Amino acid sequence: MPLFKKIFKIVFLLGLSLGIVAFFGLAGAYFYVNSSLPEFDTLEDYQPPAITRAYSEDGQTIAEFYRERRIVVPVTRMPKPLIQAFVAAEDANFFDHQGIDLVSIFRAALKNIKAGGIVQGGSTITQQVAKSLLLTPERKFSRKFKEAILAWRMEQRFSKREILYLYLNQIYLGHGAYGVQAAAENYFDKNVEDLNLAECTVLAGLPQAPSRYSPYRHYNRAKDRQLYVLERMIANGYITSDQAHKAYTDPLVVHPRGDNSAAGTGYFSEQVRRYIEKNYGRDLLYSGGLQVYTTMNLSMQQVAQKAVRDNLQRHDRRQGYRGPVRVLNQQDALAFVDQQTAELNENPLEPGQVIEALLVDSSDQQLVVRIGAYEAVLPRQKLKWAEPFDVIPYEVFAALDQDQKNNNEKTLLPIGSVIQVKIRSVKQSHPTDIDLFQYPLAQGALLALDPQDGAVKAMVGGYDFAKSQFNRVLQSSRLPGSAIKPLIYAAAFDKGYTPASVILDTPLIYKETDNKGEEKEWKPKNYGNKFYGPTSLRTALTHSYNIITIKLLNNIGINYTARYLHKLGITSPLNRDLTMSLGSSALTPLELASAYSVFASGGIKTAPTYITKITDRNGRILESIDPADFPNGLDADQKLIRLERQRVISQETACLITNMLESVVQRGTGWRAKALNRPVAGKTGTTNNLKDAWFVGYVPQLVTISWVGYDQEKPLGKNETGSKAAAPAWVDFMKQTLAGMPAKNFTVPDTMEFHPVDPKTGLLEPEDSPTSVIEMFAPGTAPTRYALDEKKPQARDFFRLD
Repeated sequence: MPLFKKIFKIVFLLGLSLGIVAFFGLAGAYFYVNSSLPEFDTLEDYQPPAITRAYSEDGQTIAEFYRERRIVVPVTRMPKPLIQAFVAAEDANFFDHQGIDLVSIFRAALKNIKAGGIVQGGSTITQQVAKSLLLTPERKFSRKFKEAILAWRMEQRFSKREILYLYLNQIYLGHGAYGVQAAAENYFDKNVEDLNLAECTVLAGLPQAPSRYSPYRHYNRAKDRQLYVLERMIANGYITSDQAHKAYTDPLVVHPRGDNSAAGTGYFSEQVRRYIEKNYGRDLLYSGGLQVYTTMNLSMQQVAQKAVRDNLQRHDRRQGYRGPVRVLNQQDALAFVDQQTAELNENPLEPGQVIEALLVDSSDQQLVVRIGAYEAVLPRQKLKWAEPFDVIPYEVFAALDQDQKNNNEKTLLPIGSVIQVKIRSVKQSHPTDIDLFQYPLAQGALLALDPQDGAVKAMVGGYDFAKSQFNRVLQSSRLPGSAIKPLIYAAAFDKGYTPASVILDTPLIYKETDNKGEEKEWKPKNYGNKFYGPTSLRTALTHSYNIITIKLLNNIGINYTARYLHKLGITSPLNRDLTMSLGSSALTPLELASAYSVFASGGIKTAPTYITKITDRNGRILESIDPADFPNGLDADQKLIRLERQRVISQETACLITNMLESVVQRGTGWRAKALNRPVAGKTGTTNNLKDAWFVGYVPQLVTISWVGYDQEKPLGKNETGSKAAAPAWVDFMKQTLAGMPAKNFTVPDTMEFHPVDPKTGLLEPEDSPTSVIEMFAPGTAPTRYALDEKKPQARDFFRLD
């Protein structure tokens, strides 16, 4: 017995000593790390990084900007089963512990020892919040110790609801989604409050390993993990077995969120992104949760993108087929098919997709290609645009030298050629209809804006934003050619000219001396090398005669005209010589569209606008175009966007130009726009060397500009004028866009005058004259003489000596 007491005493003293050492050790460790613990007082006002969203004019999301895709939502929006599922799966005792769950830590330790590695963590939800928001992810005991201390402190400061708010908005749930709202959109294309029990339990199974349990890539694993979550919910008394069985067996529809940036909005969205970054900084742009409301009409934008692409593809086909992407030998061809087959097993073919195909056979009626494991045919009748081409065996092709390949009269298509095709239809993953395809080399741009308020409704800066972010609407300065002429005519009208004014269309020769003292000649000419004699300004603009415009510019003055063009909205430098009349000064499509909008708006210049309102994550308005949004005045960080509207020309001058541009459409180079079957004003533009093609046109509600050209400037091809190369995109866009808008006539001021005139002289004629035409004049500018007076012989003055 004394021996037992002695042993007990030794053990007791040893245990007490170890306890004291442990206590002082823990206390020392606490005081040691306490000084390095981060402050968490700011968590009371903590707002997790959130995405910035941009919306179209009707409230549809067009773009998102973020580092972490997170949409912060209050706990009140989260369904009760969602919260219960996360608690059951991640921290069953969450509502009972004070930040640390010793039982869970001990249980996890035993499992990890048994497994010989870390298979389960013992961190509570509160600890996960502390680690995520306040600590680094390093795996050290000191970090775990800090985590436990911070978790305990957080439990003293915050309610369970507040901790859940931080946790469920912060946690990463795979595929770029942070927080439950972003994950609900990612996996089910739903708002978090609309999730059912099955969907809630799938999300709750993700935190442990989001990529491993992704319902996209590993559906069966996700279902296994869902079953675990449901069992934990039953064990915690949150649901019944019947509810769990129904949630597990009901079909789970994984419906990925659509990618808004791929809907043809890239060029417009990038302009919005640049504006936000410039005015609010990168942090607010990517983490601030701003809501940006824009002027974009989403349906117009998507129609514009399609119109530009279709037009460029038609132009590219007119230039001919450039041949295969590459040619493969038999071994490489087999490897190509194997690799493509594996890729298509992961991502099946979809209609509209452009993909590479391998040419494997041909006949007089068709070409046979292989796309992965599938064969498809290209009927020869669909390949007429690509002719002439010659399908030859690979061995014959390989035996040719490079000169023979390059100088062949026909495009060579050896068996083994990799070509691009567009999938038209698919049945059970099999391509049932395909077209030969090649990406256009030329680029295009289209801009549509409201002339009354400058709101940009659609903006396409190129064929594909994913391939080239260079925005040709804003960043590309190109020669406008004849599209500049209406601006010069407007300047002439304000100098006293009228649509009936007549100028002789005759050959011109200008001589000048260059910097080297050498004399050079400039012999401008009309398209087609013809001259038309006495010509009215209306006729000259209708048919885009160059000589008349040159003489007109010379008469009114180059410097005056340059100032006038700047007044209309042309900000680029202008060549101060007579070539200005032919569009020799480069400018952007935005500048030209802005100048034409002055005519469409009745003489008012309005700065283009992209954004109508911006709010912060709490809904507070930061800037707006509507003064009513600031009833109590502006705070220091708020801004009223003022529409810059300024009358720069008279209503009468704007009306005259519009009326003459209607003639361009009805009887001249803008004839393609007649397809709209409504009042339209428009003008083509073509440079002498066919490097740029333009069409600018408008109706009372909308101004639209279309441009086509190569980035590395070169001719567009034979007869590729503004009418042929650029106008079709304009017509396609306007036809669809205006389908739901009523046809309107252009406004004619009451002051305008109408008189019958002789088209050859521009002088008045009697109303019943068979040769007269009715012409429009600004008040006080109509001719006062009659053409008949000019034709009468004058009485001789016999008292004159001569």
